[in-house]
Amino acid sequence: MMITDFSTLDLSQIPTPAYIIDEVAVEANLKKLRYVADSSGAKVLAALKAFSLPALAEKTAKYLDGVCTSGLHEALLGQEFYHCPDKKGEIHVYSAAFSESDFVQLLTIADHIVLNSLSQWRHFQALMEDAQQKRPELSFGLRINPEHSEACVELYDPCAPGSRLGIVASQLDSEFIQQAIASGLLSGLHFHTLCEQGFEPLARTLDVVEEKFGSLLHQLKWLNLGGGHHITAENYAVERLISRIKKLRKVYQIQVYLEPGEAVAIGTGMLATSVLDISFNQLPQAILDTSATCHMPDTLEMPYRAEIVHAAAANEKAHTYRLGGLTCLAGDVMGDYSFDAPLNVGQVLLFEDMSHYTFVKMSTFNGCRLPALVLWHSESGKVSIVREFDYSDFRSRLM
Repeated sequence: MMITDFSTLDLSQIPTPAYIIDEVAVEANLKKLRYVADSSGAKVLAALKAFSLPALAEKTAKYLDGVCTSGLHEALLGQEFYHCPDKKGEIHVYSAAFSESDFVQLLTIADHIVLNSLSQWRHFQALMEDAQQKRPELSFGLRINPEHSEACVELYDPCAPGSRLGIVASQLDSEFIQQAIASGLLSGLHFHTLCEQGFEPLARTLDVVEEKFGSLLHQLKWLNLGGGHHITAENYAVERLISRIKKLRKVYQIQVYLEPGEAVAIGTGMLATSVLDISFNQLPQAILDTSATCHMPDTLEMPYRAEIVHAAAANEKAHTYRLGGLTCLAGDVMGDYSFDAPLNVGQVLLFEDMSHYTFVKMSTFNGCRLPALVLWHSESGKVSIVREFDYSDFRSRLM
């Protein structure tokens, strides 16, 4: 992971709030993912659910093998933007359930479609068979649930007891599956169990997957290991990942896919925000022109603490403030931070690592203004404002 030095960024060029993405850092992550693909023989897809920015789509397509998407709209985004002149990237799609109208359209644009249940497979089987006759390259798979939890937060654990995500081994109809494989309709399996984790959780999960589903893998063409792999993070065991993928390919004679999302964008961006007001209730309260619930929801959902440039934990530095958003939600709070000097109204603060799972999840609760999208080239210093949002964006979602 390339650690961007934002000290050279001219903040006077940036409106606040704004997500600032360093395209040099993104490219560094993409190069590392390309290395994994080339060294292991896996195909690496960009997970648009974590980081989708059309302004960087062509660059992403240059290094990766396509995109994985979570439904029709992301698939259409991939079709429209995520391609480069010298190659066609694959479009994969998975959803917990598809509407028939969306599914029919996806049959015309997707390369891989993964279904979440045998009931949806049966419901759409005739459509799938007809589509595959017209497009022989179209591939279908099933999401499995290995019932092996590695995610540290239950909200993000696809294998939590009673999970709706994926088919558990006991629910696989063996005769039906064999018929689907024999007909050529079923060609792969998909699982996703990780959340911003290293290689060891993946290795343990794969051990379980091979134990429960290994006999099927010998009959199939591909296995998708899903996302949540922190491949570009510091200290990720990249060579061990490559070795395990090579082993999978050799043992089962299958194509292996990876779907990193946050790994594309780790360490590449900031959220710039200005101090609007400072008040006091037991400790100084700084109100910002951003919002945890609207603009950085993972800080509340995970939860996790976002770091701020030149700030520390409460009371570690001379001046401690509780930083809050501008909505009416009482819990719209980023946390308590300390600074060397007192904060001033108008001062710009930079929240670190705010590229992934931020602007793809942002909302307009309370009519909160959405942050601008800004590209910054940390080597040349060039700043490009991709998009600013205003009242019309709020209004258009309501009428």
